[in-house]
Amino acid sequence: MPDRVESESRKLLERLRLALAEGGEGQERLDNIVELIATSMQTEVCSIYLFRDNETLELCATQGLAMESVHKTRLRLGEGLVGRVARTRRVINAADAPSARGFRYMPETGEERYSSFCGVPIQRLGDALGVLVVQSKDAREFTADEVYALEVVAMVLAEMTELGAFVGEGAALSARHQNPVLFRGTVAQEGAAEGNVFLHEARVVVTNPISDDPDLELVRLRDAVEELRSSVDALLSGSRQMTTDQLEIFEAYRMFANSRSWMRRMEADIVNGLTAEAAVEKEQSLARTRLNQAGDAYMRERLNDLDDLSNRLLRILTGQGKDTGVDMPDNPILIARNIGPGELLDYGKKLRGIVLEEGSVGSHATVVARAWAIPLIINAKGITTEALNGDPILVDGDHGIAHLRPDEAVHSAFRDKLAMQTRAQERYASIRDEPALTKCGTELSLFMNAGLLADLPSLEGSGAKGVGLFRTELQFLIRTQMPKRQELSALYARVINAAGGKPVAFRTLDIGSDKVLPYMKPNDEPNPAMGWRAIRVGLDKPGILRMQLQALVRAANGGPLTVMFPFVTLLSEYRDAKAELDKVLAREKRLGNPLPTPLHVGAMLETPSLAFAPDAFFKEVDFISVGGNDLKQFFYAADRENERVRKRYDTLSHSFLTFLKMVIKRCDDAGTHLSFCGEDAGRPLEAVCFAACGFRSLSMRPASVGPVKHLLRKVDLNDVRAVMDAAWERGDLSVRDAVSTYLKSCV
Repeated sequence: MPDRVESESRKLLERLRLALAEGGEGQERLDNIVELIATSMQTEVCSIYLFRDNETLELCATQGLAMESVHKTRLRLGEGLVGRVARTRRVINAADAPSARGFRYMPETGEERYSSFCGVPIQRLGDALGVLVVQSKDAREFTADEVYALEVVAMVLAEMTELGAFVGEGAALSARHQNPVLFRGTVAQEGAAEGNVFLHEARVVVTNPISDDPDLELVRLRDAVEELRSSVDALLSGSRQMTTDQLEIFEAYRMFANSRSWMRRMEADIVNGLTAEAAVEKEQSLARTRLNQAGDAYMRERLNDLDDLSNRLLRILTGQGKDTGVDMPDNPILIARNIGPGELLDYGKKLRGIVLEEGSVGSHATVVARAWAIPLIINAKGITTEALNGDPILVDGDHGIAHLRPDEAVHSAFRDKLAMQTRAQERYASIRDEPALTKCGTELSLFMNAGLLADLPSLEGSGAKGVGLFRTELQFLIRTQMPKRQELSALYARVINAAGGKPVAFRTLDIGSDKVLPYMKPNDEPNPAMGWRAIRVGLDKPGILRMQLQALVRAANGGPLTVMFPFVTLLSEYRDAKAELDKVLAREKRLGNPLPTPLHVGAMLETPSLAFAPDAFFKEVDFISVGGNDLKQFFYAADRENERVRKRYDTLSHSFLTFLKMVIKRCDDAGTHLSFCGEDAGRPLEAVCFAACGFRSLSMRPASVGPVKHLLRKVDLNDVRAVMDAAWERGDLSVRDAVSTYLKSCV
């Protein structure tokens, strides 16, 4: 039980509560607070520095320093002791500040008279807001109790800042959650959308950080923690279908929920003057700070558990969060730190766009967003702490930009862009049933990529000739256990029927790398993209591969079936995978089940090694599909998840196109059908260049079929080839600029 003797921090918080209750404008409140803190702690100086932007701190209020320096003294992040506190999010307690590392003298403040310094970060859930500083003439370190009192006050200041307590006439701060904010992230799915924010996890706002009755707050905390523990136990009660690894994760989760040290720290915070909600959030902020600084992966996972438990506890205490009945707004734009495929599928196609703080270009959420043609931006740091439910937002997926609460000028320009896109889509719809026939008489076959049954209605509207890639892994990723063969067979049959007689190429299970099944033991691999994945998993786990192949054969029910194996790097891998299919066919024949007719079996070329396979490979496969996304990263040795390198390499470079032309020639010599599948196939400029190189089949997202067809119908491939040849003869490293200039004369 925490010591119930009235602490200095509790006395200070009580005075602070009374001061805040008096009202006043923002600057007046800040001035009163620094005076109150200096008096209570018996220091000559108390100052509050707040962020003006992400890199600049400004002295916004002081007791003891020169008043004329307020709103004039500014520090860069990391500059001086104040800047160090802001950058590291850690307390600096120095008896002799001028001799401390990083000290910077600011003559306009008159602080040369003060020796000791104690600065604590003002932060809220990882969002740095500023620094609270006390200084005195005596050379002394502040006691642990004094530092703790400052940390508690800093936490309250952060909450009051969040609630807009320091805005108004002559305010130190502008109002939070009201001004336009631009977020830059990474493009994961192109497109543009206008809508309103819908938070995956609604912000929990603590409106009462300072308590009136510690005894009541302790009861509230204990009741809420008991409810939290019961909910975690309930999760574990349904553990019969969990794997051993999942059970271990949930047991660790329960261990944190029952942590006595966590509980003792929160109880101590309440005894020292905070409400139950503020105590939870204070400990959560400290955990977030440690999380951001943790290099160890295990420690990061454990701190994530604590962060998640804190959110659950706050929702119980405040009644805020997912289950508050907040309605999804019109034209919802989903905002989240991260999200799994199952959670995303629960929202359905109602979403107009998605913006994530984390994520990757190959994540499950990205796969779903691409399948639905929903604009997706990832790595938009800070958006979950700034956005509120219902806020207007514009998502520019083409450039990786989100405009939160945009001003009218931005809104107007964005709507012009949307209008242009709408007119373009109308043009594409008019040629939906026309062939992708170039001016020189070359016809290309354009296919769409899919991964969900819900994607198939797009087949008719897009004008695609069929499904060039159906990703079968999504049905495995969104479940908590391995799907049964009968379930898969029924699903694949519905996909075939929904295609209405158009061909569907089913890619067998492509897991591993960034796609890890929740019910399979994860492998800690240093480079998972080049590790145990795709066909390698299928060949090492032949039972899973055979089960999926049986489901596909039965779904075809004697009709046509196209199967392709992913990430084949050697002829032997293709032969081994084909042998598993032959075993399935032989067994189905013995059982008297109909066999698919015709049956086409191919492989995805996603590594350079397969391009140099023996001639036998090109003759044995019925078709080859170039998997452009993976092939490009392995060709250039540039991880497509790494923003520093992935954009440095051009699909239309001389080296990559020369490599593709070699693959085209080998397929032509063997009489093997070849297609290009991936993001680049859906970019009109790249598609024209691929066609000029010799590709006659391209597979892309449904929304790209119209733009690609529109451009192909306007060009003469002979002219494009001449432009490309001339660029190479000049020594151009890429044909992009030359072909782009030519295309402007065609449209």
